[in-house]
Amino acid sequence: MGTLATISIDLNKLDKTKIVMGKNGGKYYNLNLSVNENSDNYGNNISVMEPQTEEERKAGKPKTYYGNGKVFWTDGKIAVAKKNEIQKQHEANQNNSAASGMDDLAF
Repeated sequence: MGTLATISIDLNKLDKTKIVMGKNGGKYYNLNLSVNENSDNYGNNISVMEPQTEEERKAGKPKTYYGNGKVFWTDGKIAVAKKNEIQKQHEANQNNSAASGMDDLAF
């Protein structure tokens, strides 16, 4: 199984301009989670933050935190997620479609 955790985020802090429309018509907001080995004074060991671009990280822009949480169960085996072949092919098709559309630009 891996790990089970609970998080809380402050919805008032979310930048509404960063809501992404999904292909299914759903609205999504991308967040990063950081799971730490040590807990804070409240028992939280997860931080919830806005993803940063490489440029933002290099420029030293402070992270925007939206909330926190805690791991409440783990079997001690957390693995890096891997994309399956269908996802890889879908992304390749999207990249090829986007690249071919660039030929029509007026400049």
